[in-house]
Amino acid sequence: MILEDRWMRETYVDLLLEYAAKDDRICLVEADLMRAIGTLRFRDVYPERCQDLGVAEANMIGVAAGMSAMGKVPFTHSFTPFATRRVCDQVTLSVAYAGLNVKMVGSDPGVTAELNGGTHMSMEDVAIMRNIPNMIVFEPTDSAQLRKAFPQIMDHYGPVYIRLLRRNAVKIFDENCEFQLGKGIVLKEGKDVTIIASGIMTAEAMDAAEILKAEGIDAEIINIHTVKPLDEELIIKSAKKTGAVVTAENGSIINGLGSAVAECISENCPTIMERVGVKDHFGEVGLTEYLKEKYGLKASDIVKAAKNVMMKKQNS
Repeated sequence: MILEDRWMRETYVDLLLEYAAKDDRICLVEADLMRAIGTLRFRDVYPERCQDLGVAEANMIGVAAGMSAMGKVPFTHSFTPFATRRVCDQVTLSVAYAGLNVKMVGSDPGVTAELNGGTHMSMEDVAIMRNIPNMIVFEPTDSAQLRKAFPQIMDHYGPVYIRLLRRNAVKIFDENCEFQLGKGIVLKEGKDVTIIASGIMTAEAMDAAEILKAEGIDAEIINIHTVKPLDEELIIKSAKKTGAVVTAENGSIINGLGSAVAECISENCPTIMERVGVKDHFGEVGLTEYLKEKYGLKASDIVKAAKNVMMKKQNS
């Protein structure tokens, strides 16, 4: 694995500054975590377009909704549990139900919250935001993908939830990659099993494919960066080809990526499937690699799941 040389939060702030220079509608509404996400740089350049409301996340969403109603394009941010779980009603009613244009960032998703521990480790943020009508749920895999997505996020009028890794991502894409919100990306063609991954699990899926290849198993790898809207066409096509599907996500398998894929294939092309992710469990203090091991989020876990679905396929 090759890590990017810059944290993803730096790419995020670079993009905010780049687009704010040509669009004075862009503003920030923060909740006491500007240092954590790096937006102090934005405040220094555009102090009049930045509001830090303190530890008052519900108010942050309400203020952002008001700004959107006045024609602004506000970006909000907090750690994932506070960007989703704590503000669910405000996001649902003040933003989505009202049809407003707020872009919401939840940082340190899943096990990447690390030493902040269980209280700051939201495994259910995708499930919460996926349930809200008209919401786009996007998780960039690396900085190149985030850069490709940003203009499309700006062009889309409506709420967007960005599930953002703060630290260095594993480099998966280059700057010339094709990208469209709502459209998955085939990273590797295969015929035996489909592995569908998001976020930090994309690199684990690629490693799993190499392990499987050494054992004579040809895995197809798909990156689903937009959990909602889901690229059902691509998923159905791949599931019909391989007849076996594994999903891999850094968060709860309940109503997350795995559930979204299961809903899609059960309704369109029933296929043997297994989900790799956090299984009905709270988070805890620990480094990312330790937590990936604890919750079964390693390439080896994807390999095991792939072999399980292939065995079931052969026995069906």
